[in-house]
Amino acid sequence: MRMEEHRGMELADAAGIRYLTPGNSEFMETSGRMLSVQTGGEMHSPVYVHCSFPHTNQRSFLSIRTANNKEIGMIRHLDDFPQGTSSLIERQMKIRYFTPEITKVIAVSEEFGYSYWEVATTAGLCRFTVRNGSGNVKFAAENRLLITDVDGNRFVIPQVDQLSDKEYRMIEMRM
Repeated sequence: MRMEEHRGMELADAAGIRYLTPGNSEFMETSGRMLSVQTGGEMHSPVYVHCSFPHTNQRSFLSIRTANNKEIGMIRHLDDFPQGTSSLIERQMKIRYFTPEITKVIAVSEEFGYSYWEVATTAGLCRFTVRNGSGNVKFAAENRLLITDVDGNRFVIPQVDQLSDKEYRMIEMRM
């Protein structure tokens, strides 16, 4: 065992993190197309994948949790798993972190503390409502704007500097 691996195991033990590996866990798809995992002699179904760093790295440090949000374990690197398993986990992450990209801002209006957006996205035309303030429109990276509507749906403008002047004026008061 390399010294770095030994140190990593000590830190994981100290933090109470249980790492899931291909050797100690088996992921399967349920009949309802959910994800389940068998580890430590226990079957957990359904389980949910939570990214520790959802906007920057969706392949490392993935928390696997029960429906009650109890962590079963952490996947260090998705690339450590066989292709079939990593595909199952990736499919669940795409559902959980579904975030259409806004390709065009058509209209944004404001009334009574809410803004009403009409946009074209990679998932089609969308209309949604955002509560003003409360950090619902914020930068997730230097040039990447994350918008969360009143229902918890997320939308992203991947490059704010690529918006037309008209589109930028419509959203600048909300950033």
